[in-house]
Amino acid sequence: MRINKVETFSVFAPGANPPFIWRDGLRGSPPDREVGVLRLRTDEGVDGVAIAPRRGSAPIVADVVEHVLREELIGADPLQRERLWHRMWEIDRTEELPLWLIGLVDTALWDLAGRYYGAPTWELLGGFRREIPAYASTSTFSSIPEFLDVATQCIELGYPALKLHAWGDARRDAELCTAVREHVGDAYPLMFDGSAGFDLPDAVYVGDALSAANYLWYEEPIREFSITSYKWLAERVKVPLNVGETSDGVHMNTGDFIASGCATYVRTSTELRGGFTGAMRIAHLADSYRLRAEPHGPTMYARHLAMAISNCTYYESLVTSNPVQRELGVGANGMVSAPLGPGVGLEPGPHYPDELLQYVFDPATGEVRG
Repeated sequence: MRINKVETFSVFAPGANPPFIWRDGLRGSPPDREVGVLRLRTDEGVDGVAIAPRRGSAPIVADVVEHVLREELIGADPLQRERLWHRMWEIDRTEELPLWLIGLVDTALWDLAGRYYGAPTWELLGGFRREIPAYASTSTFSSIPEFLDVATQCIELGYPALKLHAWGDARRDAELCTAVREHVGDAYPLMFDGSAGFDLPDAVYVGDALSAANYLWYEEPIREFSITSYKWLAERVKVPLNVGETSDGVHMNTGDFIASGCATYVRTSTELRGGFTGAMRIAHLADSYRLRAEPHGPTMYARHLAMAISNCTYYESLVTSNPVQRELGVGANGMVSAPLGPGVGLEPGPHYPDELLQYVFDPATGEVRG
């Protein structure tokens, strides 16, 4: 079997409804936009498809495929995913393909393999479980009282754990984390995501509050360019750190985070960590040191990862509105089940009618639906 056609097209992706915000300084929820889709076709009639939900992805995907990737992929055996993953890294050593583009190609190849073998991607990745708890991962709400209201609703909806994204103000964020712990009680699992909003002194301040409130993990408090700053943070706070979400280099950089001694958890994902191949490398690396690898994001890709990785705790389910809407596919018991169809589960396109767009893109978040 050989790849005989590499196609790109754009798809209208509706923005989140209602819109939501992140911490100060970050862009909020995705607006209505055109996003890029990659489809790999073969001489045996089997396709693989992947979508890049980020803003502005459509022209980037089309341009890179036209000028760089098409000639590399035409004639290749699509089942040689490992060889092609390495090739994506070698195409241009100095300019480098963005990780999300490497991930786009790899995801399409894993989708193609699933369709070829008639199995969901998570089974091809190894398959570890058929369901997993989903934690509620908040966007940024307006005030501490609103966060407490959202926390109550999440518990009532069956979410077994809660992760906060706050304002990026160390004093205010620390006050919020303490208030939420007092509100939900000592036994309910809580996590905090700093969204890279702090320098080391402020990260320590928030980390001390999280330690005192017994948070499960402290995620990405500082931009992940400096592993040394994370090493120093880990030496100063007791709360476990969850690191490596946006650091370049996939498993190689994650390896340095682990070697520094700062990691108890690491983050992994398809889009940010080089597709399923890169994500599984990170998970297996973490497992060799008895660390946990937690999938990023409320997407169909993350759902496959969560079912395939042995050393993860939860699926991340984004909560962006008040009143809270439980993500489609998260049960009243807070569990998410494994996808059943072949491949990843995205329709091949290029035509996505309105009713299909509601399947592809979650109206609450604008993300590729899980």
